[in-house]
Amino acid sequence: MAARSTAKLMRVLKSDAAGFSDAWRAICDRRGDTVLDVERDVAKIIADVRAGGDEALLAFVKKFDGAKLDKLEVTKEEWDEGCDRVASADRAAIGKAAMRVREFHRKRIPSSWEMREEGGGYMGQRVRPLARVGLYVPGGKAVYPSSVVMNAIPASVVEVPEIVMTTPPGPDGKIRAEVLMAARVAGVHRVFKMGGAHAIAALAYGTESIPRVDKITGPGNVWVATAKKQVFGQVGIDSEAGPTEVCIVADRTATPAWIAADLISQAEHDELAQSILVTHVKALVTAVQDQVGRQLAGLDRAAIATKSIKARGAIVQTRNLEESLRVADEYAAEHLVLAVEDPDKASKTVQNAGAIFLGHYTPVAVGDYLAGPNHVLPTGGTARFFSPLSVEDFLKRTSFMKFEPPKLRELGADIVRLANVEGLTGHGASVELRLQKIRRARREREAAREIEL
Repeated sequence: MAARSTAKLMRVLKSDAAGFSDAWRAICDRRGDTVLDVERDVAKIIADVRAGGDEALLAFVKKFDGAKLDKLEVTKEEWDEGCDRVASADRAAIGKAAMRVREFHRKRIPSSWEMREEGGGYMGQRVRPLARVGLYVPGGKAVYPSSVVMNAIPASVVEVPEIVMTTPPGPDGKIRAEVLMAARVAGVHRVFKMGGAHAIAALAYGTESIPRVDKITGPGNVWVATAKKQVFGQVGIDSEAGPTEVCIVADRTATPAWIAADLISQAEHDELAQSILVTHVKALVTAVQDQVGRQLAGLDRAAIATKSIKARGAIVQTRNLEESLRVADEYAAEHLVLAVEDPDKASKTVQNAGAIFLGHYTPVAVGDYLAGPNHVLPTGGTARFFSPLSVEDFLKRTSFMKFEPPKLRELGADIVRLANVEGLTGHGASVELRLQKIRRARREREAAREIEL
């Protein structure tokens, strides 16, 4: 009975009902409703780590991570011992995931380029890897070797010289063996035992034992997300990651039990996760509600998933498939599942999604673990302007240009004119002085030729 009542509490919104627009807008505006008042506390943690270095960091690891440590870095012996403890089948699965993700990210690595123009114009772009990056791998409520693979391999593919990783230790001061195994096969160079805002602060500013990095990537809780936001500018970050989410568009060909399982698979991540079903099939609404209740009853992480489904889950009943796709596009999901008869056709209308999962046999778990595309995706509606984590996130581009005198003579007058339009006459003067020399040299050459004649 409890499971059925839980399922009935998954709210249903009808697109043709009064007030739907406001209700749907509130769901789409989900970034604001998950922010906790932690800004001040996070700022203090960051300041304490900057001032206190390793001593402050070890104190925070004891307070927040629950582990009393003497050293923060995983030793080679610890790393070897952890990898040895991983079951052979699990080791093979992690290795296969790493291989597929590496193969995907190798397909399109940006390269340096240059171009030359008549008259001595020479310009282009040099692409280089960042010198050192920090990967944050969450812990606590679950263990995430897949996040290690997804964060580290794009950096490894472009040969970032130093890849460091931080993740919360257990109460025994150890990192889960599977996480260490994933770090090894993914190309991580150093691993540190720390989580939360204090880990982000250490990566951003450095301590006696933690090297300062150029960029921090990886998801985390609201403390981690807030810390990344506050240190941005001192270091680069991938994005302000929020709770995970899925939006499923389904038609009459969808299987209710599979849809329910996909909704629950996101809800079990976190109480703040969001699972949305959008469908025009009325019978599917009732069937999925029933299946959600049944499947929650036997779930290992039932308490977390149930709270997420109750508080943040929703089913949107639309008038037709076209409207379902429009509604989903407004949501701009991290994960968009197209459980429809012709997913390829439907996907061509999608503008906003972190990743699209096409058809009935491609659940989100396929992308989370083994398909190849990255599972670090834009959340909270930011898929409208952010993209999945990729090799580009670990590269920097530097433009270069060179004008020889003939090229500056060709374009210099227009540069001066544009500078004067903007009222920046000093810019114009810097060009005009050079043009005067070019003209003078040209007159001298013409005079010399006349003498020779």
